[in-house]
Amino acid sequence: MKRFVLLTLPLLSACGASYNMRVPDSMEKKLPYEARIELLEAENNLALAIDRVDEADNEIGRARDNIRRARSRQEAAEDEVDRASDEVSREVAKLAIAEAEARVEYLRARQRLSVGLRDVERLALRCAFAEFELARLQAARKAKVEGSERLDPKEFEEQVSECKAEVKEERAELAGDEKEEKTAREAWEAKKAALAKKTFDARASPYVENL
Repeated sequence: MKRFVLLTLPLLSACGASYNMRVPDSMEKKLPYEARIELLEAENNLALAIDRVDEADNEIGRARDNIRRARSRQEAAEDEVDRASDEVSREVAKLAIAEAEARVEYLRARQRLSVGLRDVERLALRCAFAEFELARLQAARKAKVEGSERLDPKEFEEQVSECKAEVKEERAELAGDEKEEKTAREAWEAKKAALAKKTFDARASPYVENL
């Protein structure tokens, strides 16, 4: 159990100082084995929250790589326009440019959304940590660990409630980014379809690349 707490503390420090009310570690050390078992669910939720932050960070990295690739495709398509020997080839190259430009715009919108989602997951991690601390306090008070009576469970419950309310609020604020991402994706899909149709409507066309 300590492993997850120790791994989480540096992440929480990077996310700010909110919702950091803790139960002294000395109290947990005094918990009987049965009480420690009761903390497993909160510990697992904490581990899952850490995984979601990691995945959100990875998604931002993937978006960054995809943007670089899309820009390279755009440059290659622009070169094809100059090298086109006939009108059909020139038209295909122009469609490829339009598709690449739309792809870059979509990926930028997706990255903005991913950054927002990552921030929400970081805050959700703080909530999971707050829930873990509440579970530790409840276990300590149930086991009548000395000193636990001086800690007010309501304050720890309020910490969890306030954190979850903030997560809900931040998720709602991403509605604009989600709409922009959807609009940009639809625009890219339309450009991609037009390019595929011009190149024999082949899904495996060398001019058309799926994400």
